[in-house]
Amino acid sequence: MSFPFQANVHPDTFDRLVEYLRSVVERFPDERTGDSTYSMTDASLGAFSVFFTQSPSFLGFQRNLQVTKGCNNALTLFGIGQIPTDNHIRNLLDPVPPSAVSPVFAAVVEALHAGGQLEAYRSISGDLLVAMDGTQYFSSTKIHCSQCSVTEHSNGTITYAHSVVTPVIVAPGNPRVLPLEPEFITPQDGHKKQDCENAAAKRWLGQFGARYRPLGITILGDDLYCKQPLCEAIRREGLIFIQVCKPDSHKTLYEWVAGLAATGDLQTLTIKRRQGKRRYTDSYRFVNQVPLRDGDDALKVNWCELTTTRDDDKVVYKNAFATNHTITAANVAEVVRAGRARWKVENENNNTLKTKGYHLSHNFGHGKQHLSVLLDLLDAGYQCIRQFLPRKTFFDDLRALTRYLYFDGWEALMAFMIKGLELEAPDTS
Repeated sequence: MSFPFQANVHPDTFDRLVEYLRSVVERFPDERTGDSTYSMTDASLGAFSVFFTQSPSFLGFQRNLQVTKGCNNALTLFGIGQIPTDNHIRNLLDPVPPSAVSPVFAAVVEALHAGGQLEAYRSISGDLLVAMDGTQYFSSTKIHCSQCSVTEHSNGTITYAHSVVTPVIVAPGNPRVLPLEPEFITPQDGHKKQDCENAAAKRWLGQFGARYRPLGITILGDDLYCKQPLCEAIRREGLIFIQVCKPDSHKTLYEWVAGLAATGDLQTLTIKRRQGKRRYTDSYRFVNQVPLRDGDDALKVNWCELTTTRDDDKVVYKNAFATNHTITAANVAEVVRAGRARWKVENENNNTLKTKGYHLSHNFGHGKQHLSVLLDLLDAGYQCIRQFLPRKTFFDDLRALTRYLYFDGWEALMAFMIKGLELEAPDTS
């Protein structure tokens, strides 16, 4: 399923996105046998509107607007014919599997690739970097369901939680991230062991690795991901990895590193640089083809380390990575730079969803942040306004305007904001 437009700047990208979303949610399964007051489409777009506007009260405001003005923005901005209640949204969407929204992610990447937008994300060896990380978005000692992960504590209490692995396309120096299909950490049929982050990551690779392989993919992860079974799963999918590699969890590898350092067979590179008033020294150590673990079947990986010291001899950064990119003096800095971009999955994706208005932990909507990122790349009016307004101010204004005023559509709303800010309207001819 593809977007109904090419991936270049449009003045009506909002409307086209809503049109596309409608085509996706119209296929959602409807398990009702009785009351059908609200359509699945209205319930789905209602959930999306709450998430996109970052306002749990958006639909309530639009019901009030309909009463006072005889019109509402839920219809004109999101195509919601009849505004559903929160309870109807929860009841209607609860049976819909997460896989139902997977086409959204694939179509976004397809559109961005076709329009050349992904080139800004290319990194080591021309690859796209996909950072993977797990995050918990619900926890309770009382509320639980059959999909919860269960932790039994030594004091006899039990914690129920929902967690998810969130793969995200990142790039060093690029503030935007592009989320891919999430993989939820849930009890698996036929498995006695509790589901875990690594198992979820393997499922994601098996399901989506082949889809994204033609784009050229390097998987990034923290030390938890730097285990032989997961690294082998990445290789089986024809992908590359750069994983954080700590001494405490990779004793055999670091014994090899120490031995090679003692014999002078460990390669090094030193780069001195100035940043502001300070001088820094980046000291790299690297070697190819060392065992990731003990045993005859150990996977051979390439290892590198960066230690950055300030001119007062204070160590300000130290970390190491295992990869199947061949490491040389010419690319070791680039390998490390790519590996360090892994933090963006936490800071610029998971933390954004939890703390920047999307309320992931409150769980009234997941997965649509991708479309907000797309607007940042493709919508002319949105780009114009965001050059003037920071993200938080933009959404604060969006909530206030749609609470009190009625707009014929997204283009009218963007034009109103551009005029009010006395900005020059973008040329989209």
